[in-house]
Amino acid sequence: MFNASRAAWGSKAPPGEWSLSVEVRAASGSETGGPVVPAARPATVALRGLGLLVTLGALVLVSLISVWVGTRGIPFASTWDLLWSPDGSEASVIVHDYRIPRTLLGAVVGVALGLSGALMQALTRNPLADPGLLGVNLGASAGVVVAIAFMGVAAPLGYVWFALAGAAVASVGVHLLGSSGRKLATPDRLVVAGAAVTAVLYAFNWGVLLFDPEAFDQFRFWTVGSLAGRYYDIVFLVLPFVATGAIVAFLLAPSLNALAMGDQLGRALGVNVGRTRVLAAVAVMLLCGAATAAVGPISFVGLAVPHVARFLSGTDQRWVLAYSMLLAPVLLIGSDVLGRVLGAPGEVQVGIVTAFIGAPLFIALCRRRKLVML
Repeated sequence: MFNASRAAWGSKAPPGEWSLSVEVRAASGSETGGPVVPAARPATVALRGLGLLVTLGALVLVSLISVWVGTRGIPFASTWDLLWSPDGSEASVIVHDYRIPRTLLGAVVGVALGLSGALMQALTRNPLADPGLLGVNLGASAGVVVAIAFMGVAAPLGYVWFALAGAAVASVGVHLLGSSGRKLATPDRLVVAGAAVTAVLYAFNWGVLLFDPEAFDQFRFWTVGSLAGRYYDIVFLVLPFVATGAIVAFLLAPSLNALAMGDQLGRALGVNVGRTRVLAAVAVMLLCGAATAAVGPISFVGLAVPHVARFLSGTDQRWVLAYSMLLAPVLLIGSDVLGRVLGAPGEVQVGIVTAFIGAPLFIALCRRRKLVML
């Protein structure tokens, strides 16, 4: 791309005039430049769109199974009828007051984790990055520790605001540390700052919990990650944060495509690097913070799902985000259903199941192909 000949341009300009702006116009397909959006053949776009429809169908199917399967056996035909015609019976209460909000929350949290994982890997240009790399998970956990140990909060709904506040404070702290001095918050600086903040928050959390056994008993049930015991109020509370983060993520997709080739070329292609990184960090905070606040830390979903998305759709961030947004809820809700089946008559928390499923999946992806971001 940088070896265009003079004959191709039909001019006698000296070599010094072969400016980068020529390459900007060639890359962007316009005279004004702008963020790079990878071109795709119509057949490729159609195939990717078909894959999205199949993934959406899988999400609908696993959601129906989630509403049907539980510790109380209800025939599928009865479950289907109760979905549309609640009759106030015990089975109807179970379906509408317990299983549907649990499934909806799994879908919302899955969307949040999938998008935040894809954003983190694009933001840091690190295929091993996960949503917790900026200290969001530990920040949310610190908020919950404060709520339990110092505020006497005992209900999951009460944890949410404290967890969101903790995630926000941790994200701001990481960005301030990563951009200290006169340098921009580069991916490497953000990762190092995130590791430092995570270590401090980890020490704070366990320092408080070790001296307060009652707080530890409450916190350990939250930190394992579970969709059980969550109702519509939590769904409606975190939904605006997830929706806002998702909108910001998709708006940033073209800029992230450009930044994947490096900051210098990204600037030449019209990307405001600093603003893109700040907005991406805000989106990760909203998405991962809301998800962690609602159900506790869930591992491997945000790490593994974006790799599956890139395997299916390529490296265009628009498609990666779209696939991640649908694949992650499929994995999370499916893991929740599997935990109910394996643990019957009780259940295995979804955070444990996703770790058992996500870790081998991620290892298989690593062995199958080289992890790349471009």
